[in-house]
Amino acid sequence: MTVDVNAPPITRTLAEFVATHPSRGWDDGIDREAQRTVLNWIGCAIGAAHHPAAEAAIAAVSELAPSPQATILGRRERVDIASAALVNGITSHTFDFDDTHLKTIIHPGGPVASAAFALAEQSGATGRQFVDAVILGADVACRIGNAIYPAHYDRGWHITGSTGMLGAAAACARLLRLDIEQTTMAVGIAASQPTGVREQFGSMTKALHPGAAARVGLMAALLARHGYTASSRALEAPRGLLQTYSTQWKWDAITAGLGKDFEIAYNTYKPFACGVVIHPSIDGCVQLGEAHRLQAQDIERVELRVHPLVLELTGKKTPRNGLEGKFSVYHACAAAIIFGQAGESEFSDAVVARPDVVALRGRVAATIASDIGEDAADVTIHCNDGRRLHTFVAHAIGSLQQPMSDADLARKFHGLVDPVLGAERAAELIGACRKLADAPDVRELANLTRP
Repeated sequence: MTVDVNAPPITRTLAEFVATHPSRGWDDGIDREAQRTVLNWIGCAIGAAHHPAAEAAIAAVSELAPSPQATILGRRERVDIASAALVNGITSHTFDFDDTHLKTIIHPGGPVASAAFALAEQSGATGRQFVDAVILGADVACRIGNAIYPAHYDRGWHITGSTGMLGAAAACARLLRLDIEQTTMAVGIAASQPTGVREQFGSMTKALHPGAAARVGLMAALLARHGYTASSRALEAPRGLLQTYSTQWKWDAITAGLGKDFEIAYNTYKPFACGVVIHPSIDGCVQLGEAHRLQAQDIERVELRVHPLVLELTGKKTPRNGLEGKFSVYHACAAAIIFGQAGESEFSDAVVARPDVVALRGRVAATIASDIGEDAADVTIHCNDGRRLHTFVAHAIGSLQQPMSDADLARKFHGLVDPVLGAERAAELIGACRKLADAPDVRELANLTRP
């Protein structure tokens, strides 16, 4: 494989940026997006707080007899900071409802916020310090993603896990106030621990990836704080992380605009509880279903023209349970037409097995179209009465072009959090997240997330 022996000093460049960039060294829009990212992350994690994946993870970490240092979002238990980072990272991704940096399809909130929040709670950090850490950590993860996507993803890596540990390490290094050398070591230590392959999609282990990345990043920063060392060229060296696990590395994508442009500005939030690659198809089906008041029995067939990734990632024709349903464009579109939405409840085991959903799913056909982008879909519904209903979705709701508003996010948050904590507490949490940068101690927010 071709290597670049003259790669720029990416590891140290990023470390210097993280260690020295001034607090709030960006405009108010970046702060706002960070707070929206945190709100979405908390909502997703609380919503899944009692999912079987969460129960299993908590049972496993409890065997370690953890010290009660940090909060598990949506639960009464407190565990050590590494376990909190792991579990909150898992629950934030369990519903596949989390934030998405669309340029790389990284979900930065899971690994970065989970690691930073656990450490911030344990150390008594201010809201400002936590927000700074999230912004800088997300920037590191997503800039690395910009350099290696899509080749790295195409090789089978789950890019949220395999870049998330770097963002988590950067965020925690910032919270610990590590200097440039120590931050270089933290990133270097994390670079030897990428996690997550796409074979796990459709299983609980997919959600392990952001959780494991959060724990790795947190531990890497703690190791560096105490003098543990790593290569100062861990990212860029010919046998470093990037040249080892990707066939492309665009160094300029990491350094261009560093400290001026922030990748969290490109973060988006899902209106549908599944991978973003199906969202345009779902959006089109919801639009046509609502506009024409369609019932399942009205429909002869549904034809989708989609990007190749749709069938590569979500081509399961006969999902057996809700988790597999998230990886079935056929189920997602059938549920979207029948229910007019595709939230977490539409991906339950019961809905996947419903006879009317199964029947309509069998009448959904998807074909690859070379002229369709990743964020687009062409949807045609043929009705039994001869009508041919068509829409082309260039950008789905939730994309940068059609972003979820604050009100949209609040509704989503209530839908996830109300069943766990109640509507009143959910409203308090929304208010606390909107004022997070001014909070004197993140423990105030942490306390609101517990029953």
